Amino acid sequence: MVKDLSHLLSEESKGREPSRLKVAFKYYGKDNIVFLGGGLPLADYFPWETITATSPAPPFADGIGAPPSVTGNATISEIHKHKVEEFDIPLAKSLQYGATQGSTELVDFLKEHTQMVHNVPYEEWDVALTIGNTQSWEACIRTFCNPGDSILLEEFTFPSAVECAKNLQVNFVPVKMDAYGIIPSALDELLANWDSSKPLPKLLYTICTGQNPTGSSLNNERRREIYKIACKYDFIIVEDEPYYFLQMEEYKQGAESSVKSQTHEEFLSALVKSFISMDVEGRVLRLDSLSKVLAPGSRIGWIVGQKPLLERFIRLHEVSIQAPSGFSQSIVQGLLARWGQSGYIDWLIALRKEYTIKRDFTIKCLEKNMPKEVVSWTPPIAGMFFTITIDASKHPKFEEFGKDPLKIEDAVYEHGLKEGCLMIPGSWFLAPNAEKSKEPHFFFRGTYAAVPLETLGVGLERFAKAIRAEFGLPAN
Repeated sequence: MVKDLSHLLSEESKGREPSRLKVAFKYYGKDNIVFLGGGLPLADYFPWETITATSPAPPFADGIGAPPSVTGNATISEIHKHKVEEFDIPLAKSLQYGATQGSTELVDFLKEHTQMVHNVPYEEWDVALTIGNTQSWEACIRTFCNPGDSILLEEFTFPSAVECAKNLQVNFVPVKMDAYGIIPSALDELLANWDSSKPLPKLLYTICTGQNPTGSSLNNERRREIYKIACKYDFIIVEDEPYYFLQMEEYKQGAESSVKSQTHEEFLSALVKSFISMDVEGRVLRLDSLSKVLAPGSRIGWIVGQKPLLERFIRLHEVSIQAPSGFSQSIVQGLLARWGQSGYIDWLIALRKEYTIKRDFTIKCLEKNMPKEVVSWTPPIAGMFFTITIDASKHPKFEEFGKDPLKIEDAVYEHGLKEGCLMIPGSWFLAPNAEKSKEPHFFFRGTYAAVPLETLGVGLERFAKAIRAEFGLPAN
């Protein structure tokens, strides 16, 4: 039997707790459950059909350095050790220890993409590759925060982002939100009344487009107000933007679902302005990712920001991740280089169409099935998530449950599982130190990303059935 050595664990390690979201994933893939709990893109939206790697076979009589014999025709998916197109990263390079900032070819593509989309308004900016936005955020915490420092974040946020920071001994300062994201006046009031005996927060962490979990998106006016507040109180805005390109037009009730064709110029001009695009002081760090637009398994993201700050990230990465996977960099660069910037925008426009169709379908299902006397919603204009708000005060056992909305939230969750649909309770996303609402309401987060339309419709019908049964309402 092994000896218990847990007394040797660090305080940081001891403090790590299992994510409730990960616990919910035990239901993923079960035939009797429609899983609307996670932001998982459909495999249909991954732009690779086949990835080919050609390797030598034993007994290696010709020596280790001898090229493998290749039969049949080469495919465009093949990336060879030496023979490459001018825009490919040869395997001999990408499988070696690589540049921590990322391969020159891929960094250059992403810099050109960033300038085309965001037109960063100062010259001294750069891009550093990461292995995804969660790691990028952890790097932000380790780069800027000392124990006891404070960070601002939305009152409902991604639990893994909290877990990254929690055991690094930072203080969480939640900012009030509404259906459209952070309320700028609430942020300004919070900082105007800050305890002068304590340092002001260093960072604002925000998932500002298609927010996880609420599905809200900050409009241009709010972003400008928040940026001014950042300049006023001298903090850095960390915009975590994996859903940025999944933007849609506003949903119009009763209208036929339609997706307008767009030119590249129309598509780019219709995007909400990013914080980095209005940053004249270099106080924004943009966290970008391929997880939601190409594939989560690529494990490639990047940070955009001023060069002196990115230099600090690179020093951290040299002793942590070193660099993103060389395999991934070769495969992604091979794809993007063949598409070009124009082809990549074509892909993003096509994604927008797909997600608009799924968003519209979701809202029509809610309109058809949900009991409107207890359920309400705001159609999202970006991202993978939607929320439904439920009025707990209309539950027949509201008094019996001590007027506690969370007890009813839990009952609805369990009833949803019984009916065969999983959505995530909103309380699971409440940021540390956030005040629980005094209103007798709670919400559930769902996603229209993870399943086909037919399955999505079945799931929403089941969850609506669970709500009706739990509230003692007649069947639809």
